[in-house]
Amino acid sequence: MILALILLALLLLGAAAAAMLARNLIHSALLLVGAWAGIAGFYLWAGAEFVAFAQVLVYVGAVSMVVLFAVLLTRQEPAGAPVGFDSLQRATTALVVAGGVAGILIGAVLGEPLDVPAQPAPAALSVRQLGLQLMGPHAAALLIVGVILTVALLGAVVIAATGQPEDHP
Repeated sequence: MILALILLALLLLGAAAAAMLARNLIHSALLLVGAWAGIAGFYLWAGAEFVAFAQVLVYVGAVSMVVLFAVLLTRQEPAGAPVGFDSLQRATTALVVAGGVAGILIGAVLGEPLDVPAQPAPAALSVRQLGLQLMGPHAAALLIVGVILTVALLGAVVIAATGQPEDHP
């Protein structure tokens, strides 16, 4: 069981690191899909099947498609990194950020546990009960969120598709 956790962790970290280091933006987006699938694997390993299904449905499916559409629909200028931002500065910035994140994680793991007052355990909901709640009293809110996300995607497509005005003599 621990071997499965280690393999999932290696998949997730490898895909995330490759997505971060890839020079091609489309390759980074596709590698990000692998990282999100690794997170879904963690949920499955922990026994949270519904959350794993939602992770695959929302992130691996929907968000990755939005990212890929955004990358493909935006115009790419033939420019590399910003002027004056060489690989040494990139490496230094990456090391500083990685050190900060590692410091926070080590502090959280090795630090004293927080004194949080005990809360009563919430009532366990089955997937069926959750579905009935979403499609019953909360159906209108779910539809409104879907419409808002669709309008946001269409707005992004319109903004990306509009061309710059050309100068005609």
